[in-house]
Amino acid sequence: MSHNSTEKLVYMANQIATAFAAQKHEAAVEATRTHIKKFWDPRMRSKIAEHVAHGGEGLQPIAREALEGLQAPKAA
Repeated sequence: MSHNSTEKLVYMANQIATAFAAQKHEAAVEATRTHIKKFWDPRMRSKIAEHVAHGGEGLQPIAREALEGLQAPKAA
């Protein structure tokens, strides 16, 4: 499985969401979104945004909400 495979990105997004899950739901969603914005490469964000657009299979609710609110960078 390559580092940027969709499966790996789903796993990583769920891990981030789990790390923030002890917070109130809205705070956990925002913290997850902020983390992904700060630390994920634009290609990673673009790939996961495409996955969310096609149903987001495998994403936990906090991760899904965070990603739905994330503006994906447009690929050149």
